[in-house]
Amino acid sequence: MSWSRPVGWILDHVLYRTSITGRSNVPTGGPVIFAGNHISYLDGPVMFGAAPRPMHILVKQEMFKGFLGRVLTAAGQVPVDRRGDRAALQRCRDLLDAGRCVGILPEGTRGSGDASGINGGVAWLALNSGAPVVPVAILGTRIGSEHLDTVPRPGRRFHVSFGPALTLTRRAGETGRASMDRAAQEIRAALAGHVRDAIQLSGQPLPLADAPHDLTAVAGTPADDHLRTVQ
Repeated sequence: MSWSRPVGWILDHVLYRTSITGRSNVPTGGPVIFAGNHISYLDGPVMFGAAPRPMHILVKQEMFKGFLGRVLTAAGQVPVDRRGDRAALQRCRDLLDAGRCVGILPEGTRGSGDASGINGGVAWLALNSGAPVVPVAILGTRIGSEHLDTVPRPGRRFHVSFGPALTLTRRAGETGRASMDRAAQEIRAALAGHVRDAIQLSGQPLPLADAPHDLTAVAGTPADDHLRTVQ
């Protein structure tokens, strides 16, 4: 996986121009969940290249074909079935339990990136691993009215901002469902707020949304409960 770090840096700083803020908010050791907004195909790779620590990112299993699939596998990325994938979530929990970092785009699929709704997989991971969640705002990978499938031309300016980490725990007397709902709501609010702050800081707006969110696309169904959309 170490070879993929320079590749991420080249993507962010040679192929594109990426400004990065908030790296000091990322814990320097132990497990971390990076939760980023999702507007473009490039969000995962850009977040990977900008982060101060390597991570394993949940990637839809359709991408694991041919040469690209071999690259993703060699880079340690985790395939996920967008219809629901308990095994992928358990794999991520195992990585977190081993002190590694996991990246997830909890909006589920590309859209406006405002984090108005997320799926519950990220909350399940946070509650069951105890890992802090770092909200990540990714801007510029799609702009204006560009189509969801647009790949930006080289040289475009991106902005990636890492927000303050939050740690979520189950409360005494709280049911599992209530814990999941509360944790997901707190993560959604933190991510949405951080995206708004990053827009103000960078002056880089979100794109227009031209497709509805598919909120099961990234995390699927958690191993011990059913997901509900959190809005």
